[in-house]
Amino acid sequence: MGVVTSIPERRLSPPSPPEPGLTPEEMVARAEAIAPSLVERQAETERRTFYGEDVHEEFTRAGFYRILVPRRYGGYEFGIDTFMRVTMALTRGCPSTGWMYCLGAAHALAVATLFEERVQEEVFGDGHFICPATVMPGGTAEPADDGGWVLNGTWGYCSGSPYATHFIGHAMVAPDGGGEPEPAMFIAPRSEWTRLDDWGRALGLKGSGSHSIRIENGRIPAHFLMRTHMSQVSVTEGTPGRALHGNPEYGGGQLSFMVMEDAALAVGIARGALDAYEDLMRSRTTPFPPIVPRSEDPDYQLRYGKAAGMIATAEAATLDAVRQWRETCARGPAAVTREQELRIAGICSEVVDLCWRAVERHLYPTAGSSAVRNGERMERIWRDMSMFVTHAGVSTFLATIAPRDLARVRFGVE
Repeated sequence: MGVVTSIPERRLSPPSPPEPGLTPEEMVARAEAIAPSLVERQAETERRTFYGEDVHEEFTRAGFYRILVPRRYGGYEFGIDTFMRVTMALTRGCPSTGWMYCLGAAHALAVATLFEERVQEEVFGDGHFICPATVMPGGTAEPADDGGWVLNGTWGYCSGSPYATHFIGHAMVAPDGGGEPEPAMFIAPRSEWTRLDDWGRALGLKGSGSHSIRIENGRIPAHFLMRTHMSQVSVTEGTPGRALHGNPEYGGGQLSFMVMEDAALAVGIARGALDAYEDLMRSRTTPFPPIVPRSEDPDYQLRYGKAAGMIATAEAATLDAVRQWRETCARGPAAVTREQELRIAGICSEVVDLCWRAVERHLYPTAGSSAVRNGERMERIWRDMSMFVTHAGVSTFLATIAPRDLARVRFGVE
């Protein structure tokens, strides 16, 4: 593994993003324009287990990886509303691609919020930043002779790793005063880890770049590690990012932001399923007399209309959760309470449920057997969404832990 260099000298002037005049609306329009081209490349993306180098370069030119990076470091700092809309658009075209993009680009927000200035100076570089993260603690971090840390371990499900510049993981660290090891969050530059060729055998999201990352005696400086877990960070006293950048969104709740990613991905996948179903409505006929185009059949009209309404409701709820998150940030650090974060998590839980029921209850069962053969768009979306709902953040945290914790916080139950 390489040796992490010292912190670079402070820049005399901050770098500008590649297109200083670019607007959030233009950014979202780019994603919407690119999304249709991703549909035809889904099989190729699955075979490779991640989206292609040319797609990555297109995302780079479009500025997608810089949406959440602070302007101070060459990013666009457009905010989470732009990021979530771009995520939904790309996921609508290809769930694997949207997933890989989202979980690689999202963690710029965590770094810009939680880590001190000297960390941000080093890891953001010129603003191109892709950083998968895992919340499951694994491996170890041990003190190094130079005051830094030595990392060892293997972390699975590192979505976004193929083109990553960094990795955020959680390792077990012994407390200074002794006792049982506790989770600590760290950032490891690309020079300190290896991506394993172990993805693609899951049921769905085969092209999401969710490979494992292995670190063997990787070295990071002391300030690249925080003795906390990302989901447990409290921002009610302020954050380094809020003070450094003067942007309230770099003082927002990290737990609620993480689950809003789940909601945006669910909406994107479901919208792709509705697109596939609409194509079938226009191109196929009913299986039983009277034989008419599906678009003219009352039963198919009902199924489409019910699913469309559920997905539209889920999208509206997601965007309103984003609004609530941003407005909470604007009210100041004290407003970002555990209860508020869990209320947003409750919205996201219902979003995922609405999207899953729209696909599972109305679209997939009535698409027809020929539409769910291997390689068909509806078949792939079904596999992807089935995989999505098994994710621990969805099936465990959103489904059970978050609702219980919200009630406990509200009623003061320990």
